[in-house]
Amino acid sequence: MAVLAKDGYVDIVRDKIENFHGNQLVYVGWDDHLLFSAAQAFSVPPELTFNALMSEVMLSVFNDHPDFEKIDWSTVKWVLDGAVFIPNIEKSLKENGVGHKSLIRFKTPGLMGVNGTRL
Repeated sequence: MAVLAKDGYVDIVRDKIENFHGNQLVYVGWDDHLLFSAAQAFSVPPELTFNALMSEVMLSVFNDHPDFEKIDWSTVKWVLDGAVFIPNIEKSLKENGVGHKSLIRFKTPGLMGVNGTRL
């Protein structure tokens, strides 16, 4: 069913990069770990290194899951905006091609959630 806006309706986009004071939104989702029902949103500077994203930003949320401390980061499979990629952890998000509202998904081989339940 089509939806029509009322006359005079103005669509105001509130998540434009200009509204984040030098930061950008980055979404990070952990596959097979549905204790986190959706990708988590972070407001971070584009100059942040990928290593800092993993060891500080992601740690701040995903560390609550018992599998997080078991991750072997050398085996993690990464997807950026739908394409497989291998991040250079010493380079910035921007240098890794991570832009405003990018979605990063990661899969941890051998870890399938709490006792293999995908939770």
